[in-house]
Amino acid sequence: MKFSSTLKVTGMKFSKGTMENGQSYDSTKVYVETALDNSKDSAMGTACAEYGLGKADEYQKYKHLADAFPFMASAEMEIVTNGKLQKTVIHSLRPLEAAKAATPGAKHASA
Repeated sequence: MKFSSTLKVTGMKFSKGTMENGQSYDSTKVYVETALDNSKDSAMGTACAEYGLGKADEYQKYKHLADAFPFMASAEMEIVTNGKLQKTVIHSLRPLEAAKAATPGAKHASA
């Protein structure tokens, strides 16, 4: 099931290499502010959830936004399953206002 969502991206990291057993790994993870489940009245507020965003080269597309974190973004997402477990993946991420804040020479306002 594919859907669009607006997300608050709080962090990103990539990982690429080969394990000792020869198995390779290549991924980008996105950390998104996500509401805690308060349906049992035992939690409130938010936490960060980890979502996959393709391979390590995806990280490089957002590296110029390093000073803009956290930022709001429009995301194309999909819920997928292997028949037993389901997960949500991000297919594309488009920063909304962060690009303006991350332009070269931009000054950050202080309160």
